[in-house]
Amino acid sequence: MAIINESHPQEFILLGFADRPWLELSLFIILLITYPVAMMGNVAIILVSKLDPHLHSPMYFFLTNLSFLDMCYTTSIVPQMLSNLGSSKKTISYGGCVVQLYVFHIMGGTECLLLAIMSFDRYVAICRPLHYTLVMNQRLCLLLASSVWLTGITYAVSEATVTLQLPLCGVNKLDHLVCEIPVLINTACGEKEANELVLSIVCIFMLALPLCLIVASYVSIGSAIFKMNSSEGRRKAFGTCSSHLLVVFLFYGPAISMYLLPPSSISREQPKFMALFYGVVTPTLNPFIYTLRNKDVKGALERLMRGTFSSK
Repeated sequence: MAIINESHPQEFILLGFADRPWLELSLFIILLITYPVAMMGNVAIILVSKLDPHLHSPMYFFLTNLSFLDMCYTTSIVPQMLSNLGSSKKTISYGGCVVQLYVFHIMGGTECLLLAIMSFDRYVAICRPLHYTLVMNQRLCLLLASSVWLTGITYAVSEATVTLQLPLCGVNKLDHLVCEIPVLINTACGEKEANELVLSIVCIFMLALPLCLIVASYVSIGSAIFKMNSSEGRRKAFGTCSSHLLVVFLFYGPAISMYLLPPSSISREQPKFMALFYGVVTPTLNPFIYTLRNKDVKGALERLMRGTFSSK
């Protein structure tokens, strides 16, 4: 470990996969392709949800929030990754690390809660269809979205600020691809057990409780789907719910393995791949998961493209 005089160095060295040049090159090419794809896919979801009157519903309001989150999520880490992977100087300034830490965890914490709210929306739509428009009114949707964002920001700002107070004792090398709270806690010197305990407790509320709400919602949804008389209704309900469940699995699986499992059970390379998965892979796949399995979104995209080309 490199030792310098200051407690907080002017810059960090992100080791990443520096010992595997072949993997760095492959990852650089993959990110160079997936990042624009993720941006275009999520922008397309936002545009069709806003421009197509058929998609002016609570489900697509929350989906728009999810797409915006994913765009910010990937942008907070991918440009820095590309810069480091494409050069021999794999550094990030202390200020840049702080900004990345806040943005990355604000988006991650907010997405955890937003996915739970989206499952509640599907529960009301399928299990209480006659009361859907009454319950999921515009005021409640705005209130839920605002609460999710406020909670995500509060979690990230408080947890990241406490983590940044830990002394690093001059260590400026991080064995990771990004600045992430568990990695900074592990790098810190001195007493850090309290920080690890607080992080575990907070993550139970940010990960475990929303996941329990999602599971409870889908147990009720599954029961309601099997009771439907219309096969077309069952197919449509299953299509929208399976898309959301797949997104939940892709996001929550890596996040839980990173933030809730004991540090002793996590290998050296696991945090790097987990960060890539929930920070890059999931935001890239989300637009395709929702469009490929959703006739409404595919229809809206076709109408938007037809309107664009006909106007030209």
